[in-house]
Amino acid sequence: MSSCINCPRHCPARPGGFCGAGDEVILSRAGLHFWEEPCISGTRGAGTVFFSGCNLRCVYCQNYEISSCMQGKAVSIERLREIYFELIAQGAHTIDLVTPMHYSDQVLKSLEEPLPVPVVCNTNGYEDLENLRRWEGKAQVYLPDFKYSDNAAAGKYSSAPDYFERASAAIKEMFRQTGVPEYDSEGIMTKGVVVRHLMLPGMWRNTQGVIDFIASNFEPGEIVFCLMRQYIPHGRAGEFPEIDKRVSDAEYERAVNYMTDSGIEDGFIQDKESADSVFIPDFDGSGV
Repeated sequence: MSSCINCPRHCPARPGGFCGAGDEVILSRAGLHFWEEPCISGTRGAGTVFFSGCNLRCVYCQNYEISSCMQGKAVSIERLREIYFELIAQGAHTIDLVTPMHYSDQVLKSLEEPLPVPVVCNTNGYEDLENLRRWEGKAQVYLPDFKYSDNAAAGKYSSAPDYFERASAAIKEMFRQTGVPEYDSEGIMTKGVVVRHLMLPGMWRNTQGVIDFIASNFEPGEIVFCLMRQYIPHGRAGEFPEIDKRVSDAEYERAVNYMTDSGIEDGFIQDKESADSVFIPDFDGSGV
Protein backbone atom coordinates (compact mmCIF):
# COMPACT_ATOMS: atom_id res chain seq x y z
CA MET A 1 0.00 0.00 0.00
CA SER A 2 1.40 3.40 -0.98
CA SER A 3 1.98 6.08 1.63
CA CYS A 4 0.45 9.54 1.68
CA ILE A 5 3.03 12.23 0.81
CA ASN A 6 1.00 15.21 1.96
CA CYS A 7 3.09 15.60 5.12
CA PRO A 8 6.25 14.16 6.68
CA ARG A 9 4.34 11.47 8.56
CA HIS A 10 3.73 9.46 5.35
CA CYS A 11 0.77 7.61 6.84
CA PRO A 12 0.12 4.30 5.07
CA ALA A 13 -3.58 4.79 4.40
CA ARG A 14 -6.34 7.36 4.12
CA PRO A 15 -8.85 7.97 5.52
CA GLY A 16 -7.77 7.42 9.10
CA GLY A 17 -4.29 8.89 8.98
CA PHE A 18 -2.86 11.18 11.62
CA CYS A 19 -4.49 14.30 10.12
CA GLY A 20 -7.95 12.75 9.86
CA ALA A 21 -8.39 13.69 6.20
CA GLY A 22 -10.10 11.45 3.69
CA ASP A 23 -11.20 11.80 0.08
CA GLU A 24 -13.59 14.66 0.85
CA VAL A 25 -12.48 18.14 1.83
CA ILE A 26 -13.90 19.21 5.21
CA LEU A 27 -14.35 22.95 5.76
CA SER A 28 -15.38 24.64 8.99
CA ARG A 29 -15.74 28.23 7.83
CA ALA A 30 -15.21 30.58 4.89
CA GLY A 31 -15.43 34.34 5.14
CA LEU A 32 -13.64 37.67 5.14
CA HIS A 33 -11.00 37.82 7.85
CA PHE A 34 -9.46 41.10 8.96
CA TRP A 35 -6.88 39.88 11.47
CA GLU A 36 -4.18 38.43 9.29
CA GLU A 37 -1.08 40.53 8.63
CA PRO A 38 -1.94 43.87 6.93
CA CYS A 39 -0.28 42.74 3.69
CA ILE A 40 -2.68 39.77 3.60
CA SER A 41 -5.96 41.21 4.93
CA GLY A 42 -5.63 44.79 3.71
CA THR A 43 -8.69 46.96 4.25
CA ARG A 44 -11.32 44.61 2.80
CA GLY A 45 -10.19 41.38 4.43
CA ALA A 46 -8.65 38.11 3.34
CA GLY A 47 -10.99 35.50 1.88
CA THR A 48 -10.20 32.92 4.51
CA VAL A 49 -11.08 29.24 4.07
CA PHE A 50 -10.60 27.08 7.18
CA PHE A 51 -9.87 23.40 6.53
CA SER A 52 -10.60 20.81 9.22
CA GLY A 53 -8.00 18.35 10.44
CA CYS A 54 -4.27 18.86 10.90
CA ASN A 55 -1.01 16.93 10.73
CA LEU A 56 0.05 18.35 14.11
CA ARG A 57 -1.50 17.88 17.54
CA CYS A 58 -0.69 21.19 19.19
CA VAL A 59 -2.12 20.90 22.68
CA TYR A 60 -2.70 24.67 22.79
CA CYS A 61 -4.24 25.08 19.30
CA GLN A 62 -6.72 27.96 19.16
CA ASN A 63 -8.52 26.08 16.37
CA TYR A 64 -8.66 22.88 18.43
CA GLU A 65 -12.31 22.18 17.59
CA ILE A 66 -11.51 21.84 13.91
CA SER A 67 -7.86 20.77 13.92
CA SER A 68 -8.34 17.81 16.27
CA CYS A 69 -12.09 17.25 16.35
CA MET A 70 -12.71 17.52 12.58
CA GLN A 71 -15.70 19.81 13.05
CA GLY A 72 -16.96 20.91 9.62
CA LYS A 73 -18.79 20.06 6.42
CA ALA A 74 -17.70 18.05 3.37
CA VAL A 75 -17.49 19.97 0.09
CA SER A 76 -16.67 19.03 -3.47
CA ILE A 77 -13.77 20.47 -5.44
CA GLU A 78 -16.29 22.39 -7.54
CA ARG A 79 -17.88 23.89 -4.43
CA LEU A 80 -14.47 24.80 -3.05
CA ARG A 81 -13.71 26.83 -6.16
CA GLU A 82 -17.12 28.49 -5.98
CA ILE A 83 -16.31 29.59 -2.44
CA TYR A 84 -13.15 31.31 -3.67
CA PHE A 85 -15.14 33.40 -6.13
CA GLU A 86 -17.85 34.18 -3.60
CA LEU A 87 -15.18 35.61 -1.30
CA ILE A 88 -13.58 37.55 -4.15
CA ALA A 89 -17.01 39.01 -4.99
CA GLN A 90 -17.24 40.19 -1.37
CA GLY A 91 -14.03 42.16 -1.86
CA ALA A 92 -11.35 39.77 -0.58
CA HIS A 93 -7.83 40.93 -1.36
CA THR A 94 -6.51 37.37 -1.18
CA ILE A 95 -7.72 33.80 -0.89
CA ASP A 96 -6.24 32.60 2.40
CA LEU A 97 -6.21 28.80 2.69
CA VAL A 98 -5.78 27.90 6.36
CA THR A 99 -4.10 24.51 6.95
CA PRO A 100 -4.86 23.08 3.49
CA MET A 101 -1.85 20.86 2.91
CA HIS A 102 -3.35 17.55 4.06
CA TYR A 103 -5.94 18.07 1.30
CA SER A 104 -3.32 18.92 -1.33
CA ASP A 105 -4.68 16.61 -4.04
CA GLN A 106 -8.11 18.21 -3.94
CA VAL A 107 -7.03 21.79 -3.32
CA LEU A 108 -4.50 21.78 -6.14
CA LYS A 109 -7.25 20.63 -8.50
CA SER A 110 -9.36 23.57 -7.34
CA LEU A 111 -6.48 25.88 -8.28
CA GLU A 112 -5.76 24.47 -11.73
CA GLU A 113 -7.11 27.69 -13.25
CA PRO A 114 -5.46 30.80 -11.73
CA LEU A 115 -7.50 33.08 -9.48
CA PRO A 116 -7.65 36.84 -10.00
CA VAL A 117 -6.20 37.49 -6.52
CA PRO A 118 -3.14 36.03 -4.75
CA VAL A 119 -3.52 32.60 -3.15
CA VAL A 120 -2.07 32.43 0.36
CA CYS A 121 -1.00 29.02 1.65
CA ASN A 122 -1.37 29.41 5.42
CA THR A 123 0.41 26.42 6.93
CA ASN A 124 1.76 25.12 10.23
CA GLY A 125 5.20 24.68 8.67
CA TYR A 126 5.43 20.90 9.16
CA GLU A 127 5.68 20.00 5.49
CA ASP A 128 6.93 17.32 3.13
CA LEU A 129 9.17 18.88 0.48
CA GLU A 130 7.91 16.64 -2.32
CA ASN A 131 4.34 17.71 -1.64
CA LEU A 132 5.32 21.36 -1.18
CA ARG A 133 6.93 21.44 -4.61
CA ARG A 134 3.56 20.52 -6.13
CA TRP A 135 2.28 23.88 -4.90
CA GLU A 136 4.75 25.90 -6.94
CA GLY A 137 2.83 28.39 -9.07
CA LYS A 138 -0.46 27.61 -7.28
CA ALA A 139 0.33 29.60 -4.13
CA GLN A 140 1.72 33.06 -4.69
CA VAL A 141 2.21 33.76 -0.98
CA TYR A 142 3.26 31.39 1.79
CA LEU A 143 2.26 32.13 5.39
CA PRO A 144 3.99 29.38 7.42
CA ASP A 145 4.21 29.03 11.16
CA PHE A 146 7.70 28.43 12.52
CA LYS A 147 6.66 27.10 15.91
CA TYR A 148 9.78 25.47 17.26
CA SER A 149 13.55 25.42 17.15
CA ASP A 150 13.34 23.09 20.19
CA ASN A 151 12.42 19.61 18.96
CA ALA A 152 11.83 18.32 22.48
CA ALA A 153 9.09 20.93 22.90
CA ALA A 154 7.77 20.13 19.42
CA GLY A 155 7.44 16.48 20.38
CA LYS A 156 5.82 17.24 23.71
CA TYR A 157 3.30 19.85 22.58
CA SER A 158 2.74 19.02 18.89
CA SER A 159 3.71 15.33 18.42
CA ALA A 160 6.39 16.34 15.90
CA PRO A 161 9.89 15.67 17.29
CA ASP A 162 11.45 16.46 13.88
CA TYR A 163 9.62 19.77 13.50
CA PHE A 164 12.64 22.08 13.26
CA GLU A 165 14.29 20.16 10.42
CA ARG A 166 11.03 19.88 8.50
CA ALA A 167 9.89 23.48 8.97
CA SER A 168 13.28 25.05 8.27
CA ALA A 169 13.63 23.10 5.02
CA ALA A 170 10.05 23.96 4.05
CA ILE A 171 10.57 27.69 4.58
CA LYS A 172 13.68 27.62 2.38
CA GLU A 173 11.67 25.85 -0.33
CA MET A 174 8.83 28.39 -0.04
CA PHE A 175 11.33 31.20 -0.54
CA ARG A 176 12.85 29.41 -3.52
CA GLN A 177 9.41 29.30 -5.12
CA THR A 178 8.36 32.90 -4.48
CA GLY A 179 11.51 34.97 -4.16
CA VAL A 180 11.53 38.33 -2.41
CA PRO A 181 8.19 39.94 -1.50
CA GLU A 182 6.27 41.99 -4.04
CA TYR A 183 3.22 44.16 -3.34
CA ASP A 184 0.42 45.75 -5.32
CA SER A 185 -0.66 49.39 -5.19
CA GLU A 186 -2.77 48.72 -2.07
CA GLY A 187 0.12 47.15 -0.16
CA ILE A 188 -1.14 43.59 -0.60
CA MET A 189 1.57 40.99 -1.02
CA THR A 190 1.37 39.42 -4.46
CA LYS A 191 4.24 37.01 -3.90
CA GLY A 192 6.58 36.20 -1.06
CA VAL A 193 6.86 34.51 2.33
CA VAL A 194 5.59 35.71 5.71
CA VAL A 195 6.96 33.58 8.56
CA ARG A 196 5.03 33.55 11.84
CA HIS A 197 6.42 32.60 15.21
CA LEU A 198 3.96 32.27 18.09
CA MET A 199 5.79 32.85 21.36
CA LEU A 200 5.01 30.30 24.05
CA PRO A 201 5.32 31.22 27.74
CA GLY A 202 8.57 30.31 29.42
CA MET A 203 10.22 29.21 26.16
CA TRP A 204 12.67 32.00 25.40
CA ARG A 205 15.33 29.66 24.00
CA ASN A 206 12.82 28.26 21.53
CA THR A 207 12.04 31.75 20.25
CA GLN A 208 15.72 32.68 20.18
CA GLY A 209 16.48 29.67 17.99
CA VAL A 210 13.76 30.58 15.49
CA ILE A 211 15.01 34.16 15.22
CA ASP A 212 18.59 32.94 14.83
CA PHE A 213 17.59 30.68 11.95
CA ILE A 214 15.76 33.45 10.10
CA ALA A 215 18.57 35.97 10.63
CA SER A 216 21.23 33.45 9.52
CA ASN A 217 19.49 32.13 6.43
CA PHE A 218 17.81 35.17 4.88
CA GLU A 219 19.06 38.61 4.01
CA PRO A 220 17.11 41.61 5.34
CA GLY A 221 14.00 42.10 3.22
CA GLU A 222 13.97 38.61 1.70
CA ILE A 223 11.10 37.45 3.89
CA VAL A 224 8.68 39.06 6.35
CA PHE A 225 8.82 37.88 9.96
CA CYS A 226 5.90 38.14 12.39
CA LEU A 227 6.66 37.77 16.10
CA MET A 228 3.28 36.85 17.57
CA ARG A 229 2.13 37.54 21.10
CA GLN A 230 -1.43 36.25 20.73
CA TYR A 231 -0.95 32.99 22.65
CA ILE A 232 -3.73 32.17 25.09
CA PRO A 233 -4.17 28.76 26.75
CA HIS A 234 -6.60 26.80 24.61
CA GLY A 235 -7.38 23.21 23.70
CA ARG A 236 -5.56 20.92 26.16
CA ALA A 237 -3.14 23.57 27.45
CA GLY A 238 -4.59 23.18 30.95
CA GLU A 239 -2.93 19.76 31.14
CA PHE A 240 0.50 21.44 30.91
CA PRO A 241 0.91 23.97 33.76
CA GLU A 242 4.07 25.48 32.28
CA ILE A 243 2.14 26.78 29.24
CA ASP A 244 -1.22 27.32 30.93
CA LYS A 245 -0.59 31.07 31.08
CA ARG A 246 0.09 34.00 28.80
CA VAL A 247 3.37 35.43 27.56
CA SER A 248 4.64 38.08 29.98
CA ASP A 249 5.52 41.66 29.05
CA ALA A 250 9.16 40.98 29.88
CA GLU A 251 9.31 37.85 27.71
CA TYR A 252 7.88 39.57 24.68
CA GLU A 253 9.99 42.71 25.08
CA ARG A 254 13.10 40.57 25.29
CA ALA A 255 12.15 38.79 22.06
CA VAL A 256 11.40 42.02 20.22
CA ASN A 257 14.74 43.47 21.23
CA TYR A 258 16.56 40.30 20.20
CA MET A 259 14.78 40.25 16.83
CA THR A 260 15.72 43.89 16.22
CA ASP A 261 19.33 43.32 17.22
CA SER A 262 19.52 40.27 14.92
CA GLY A 263 19.04 42.47 11.85
CA ILE A 264 15.54 41.35 10.88
CA GLU A 265 14.04 44.47 9.32
CA ASP A 266 10.74 43.55 7.66
CA GLY A 267 7.98 42.23 9.86
CA PHE A 268 5.33 42.72 12.46
CA ILE A 269 4.99 42.66 16.22
CA GLN A 270 1.74 42.41 18.19
CA ASP A 271 0.14 44.42 20.96
CA LYS A 272 -0.65 42.77 24.28
CA GLU A 273 -4.34 43.04 23.39
CA SER A 274 -3.88 40.52 20.59
CA ALA A 275 -3.95 37.74 23.21
CA ASP A 276 -7.75 37.64 23.33
CA SER A 277 -10.22 34.94 22.33
CA VAL A 278 -12.27 37.58 20.49
CA PHE A 279 -9.90 37.07 17.55
CA ILE A 280 -10.73 33.36 17.25
CA PRO A 281 -13.46 32.89 14.61
CA ASP A 282 -16.65 30.94 15.18
CA PHE A 283 -16.26 27.67 13.32
CA ASP A 284 -19.95 27.45 12.60
CA GLY A 285 -19.87 26.41 8.97
CA SER A 286 -20.72 29.87 7.69
CA GLY A 287 -19.79 30.49 4.07
CA VAL A 288 -19.42 26.77 3.36
